[in-house]
Amino acid sequence: EAPRADATAPPEARDLTPPAGADEPSLLQFYANVESDLTASGRMRLETAPADAPYSIDDLIRDFERVALYDEYVDVGGRFVRAETPALLRRWDQPVRVGVMSSGAMPAGEAAQDRGNVAAFTQRLARLTKADMAMSDGPGVNFLVLFMSSAEREAFADQVSARYPSFAPAVMNALRDTPLDIFCTTYAFGTPGDASKYSAVMILIRAEHPPLTRLSCVHEEMAQAMGLPNDSPDARPSLFNNSVEFALLTEHDEILLRMLYDPRLRPGMTAAEVRPLLPAIARDAVAAERADGAQVALAEN
Repeated sequence: EAPRADATAPPEARDLTPPAGADEPSLLQFYANVESDLTASGRMRLETAPADAPYSIDDLIRDFERVALYDEYVDVGGRFVRAETPALLRRWDQPVRVGVMSSGAMPAGEAAQDRGNVAAFTQRLARLTKADMAMSDGPGVNFLVLFMSSAEREAFADQVSARYPSFAPAVMNALRDTPLDIFCTTYAFGTPGDASKYSAVMILIRAEHPPLTRLSCVHEEMAQAMGLPNDSPDARPSLFNNSVEFALLTEHDEILLRMLYDPRLRPGMTAAEVRPLLPAIARDAVAAERADGAQVALAEN
């Protein structure tokens, strides 16, 4: 594919492997160094509609198919393994109640800031998707965001297992043994008898991250947990790209969320069923984004 006009190449992904057996102080320093290195090399950008990354309706269609209709991980024998596989369209069709659990070792101010970020992003997702979505501290929480330190993995796993005994064994294993190079991740569960309709989500974000990385994890993981589970090297400007070029949800990504919750789509649809509907859905999603005040300037196809 030829380069798009006026577009710069995205940065290449880097090896972000932490040292083995690191203690909490060294992890704090490692993740701070990672964020500093990323920003210094042109990553973790804060723009939501950068002029150097134009996209077209065709790009939105391609990116939606790759991000919404493929899985990034599969559960193999109680362990999550990276393996991109085709998937049915999935999304929420019941009320979403978002809860937050924070590491006891986190300063109170940081925990409050994290909760505020989750609450603000919950409102944003509700506006974009029109889903019944709100914060909650009650027993009806089905969308749980955890800010957990490595030292507390066992205790957190026990707490979550006691509170949500129906969560899959793979999630408990992951909480107890999350690799240090997994900065944040999402575990999503379908309704019994219909895996295409979400019934519960748990998001794990490392408490050792500096504030911008934690906020970036909130944006990416919560957005993915709405039904955009995969990443694509072609999606740009987007959070759904392993290059880590952008730190926060972009207008491109907002359009993908609007497309996902378009009433012409329904959970369980195949790529073959979705594909013919996408051109009209993408155009309408762009129009809705513009109506909300976004400065969407589409590139020529």
